[in-house]
Amino acid sequence: MDFEEWEPYYLQIVKEFGYSRKEDERAAAILDKALSGQRIEPRHLKQMIDGREVTVAGNAPSLQAELDGRRGLLIAADEATSVALEAGIYPDILVTDLDGRVEDQLLVNDRGAVAVIHGHGDNVAAVRKWAPGFRGSVLATTQSRPSGGLHNFGGFTDGDRAVFLAQHFGASRILLIGFDFEHPSPKDEDAATKKKKLAWAKRLIALVDIVQMH
Repeated sequence: MDFEEWEPYYLQIVKEFGYSRKEDERAAAILDKALSGQRIEPRHLKQMIDGREVTVAGNAPSLQAELDGRRGLLIAADEATSVALEAGIYPDILVTDLDGRVEDQLLVNDRGAVAVIHGHGDNVAAVRKWAPGFRGSVLATTQSRPSGGLHNFGGFTDGDRAVFLAQHFGASRILLIGFDFEHPSPKDEDAATKKKKLAWAKRLIALVDIVQMH
């Protein structure tokens, strides 16, 4: 998904959640400057994904049991990285806004996983803390208009951003594991906000016709 196609959804999200586009862009710019590692070009992801089956792993409680059913390239959405690592599985790509056990994300990036790292208005502190620590292949994303070294392939939550990433770079089919759109995992934010985010993730993923649920 290109930005022009994504922007109408983004504007709806900003309005519904009360986000600031200016703060999203500021956070992404901070990420662009702070991110270490080896910056890759989008064509690198194209070479990895194009024509291949891709599994996107979310962080629902079912993930551990569903990992054995993965097929093709594995993209882990944020905290799913830690679940995969506990099972001895290293994702090929991780998509993260630096939640969860970021130490695990640094480890798998150091071991060869491409880290697609997202900056938005609510994660500036995490960006400042963790972005300089990545040493492997990295790419920085924003949910607003991309500039500088930033990219935007569409998506709002880590899970649907991973799906749009796979679609953008030519996946032949996308298998979802560890996704539960009805029951949010406990985090710091309130349950109502989490449910609204999951509703958006479900709506956005439904736009991708090559997605298959486990």
